[in-house]
Amino acid sequence: MRSPAKIAADKRRDRTKFQIIAKEGKLLGITPNVTADAREWYRNEALKVSRVNNQIMLTKYPQQMIPKFDGESIGRMYMFNYDPKWKEELPYYDTFPLIFPIDMKDDGFLGINLHYLPPLLRAKLMDALYETATDDRYDKSTKLKLSYGILVGASKFKYFKPCIKRYLWSHCKSGFFNVDTEKWDIALMLPTARFQKATAQEVWAESTKKVSK
Repeated sequence: MRSPAKIAADKRRDRTKFQIIAKEGKLLGITPNVTADAREWYRNEALKVSRVNNQIMLTKYPQQMIPKFDGESIGRMYMFNYDPKWKEELPYYDTFPLIFPIDMKDDGFLGINLHYLPPLLRAKLMDALYETATDDRYDKSTKLKLSYGILVGASKFKYFKPCIKRYLWSHCKSGFFNVDTEKWDIALMLPTARFQKATAQEVWAESTKKVSK
């Protein structure tokens, strides 16, 4: 097993953030997704990461990049570059969303961008979303059963409200990186948000107010 110093050095390398945490969890025998303790371990490891080079993440795994998705992609997790059409009017926005698509439109899609929640509420929402998983294998076939109707129909999903965003295909500035199911909890907490016109703390404060109403 690698020494703590080696693990720490590897975690500082942007191109290995996902892989290093995932491999370390595997070496420790921690199965992703399945138990609350396992989810917490992966999330805590990701929270220790202070910086991520998003563009390296998009180019390191070309086999996971797709130019566009469709209705079959609803309930899977994606990352991508985005430049909002109405950014001049928006109080703030995220140029690197972490989303679960929930509805497809002719010119784009509706999605939950998890970056808009502070880590604690993000974890609570993700735990609730896991209850909609199509199976308990948590492999490439696993996704979430999501729709706007499902989200508004149960109080356990209430944290989604600040996260619901409309995206236009014409303003997506990269392909879509499909996050492996086993790495959902890592992606959930990595510092990949790129908020403009406000800090993450300011965005999270506003989101917390919205879900408290």
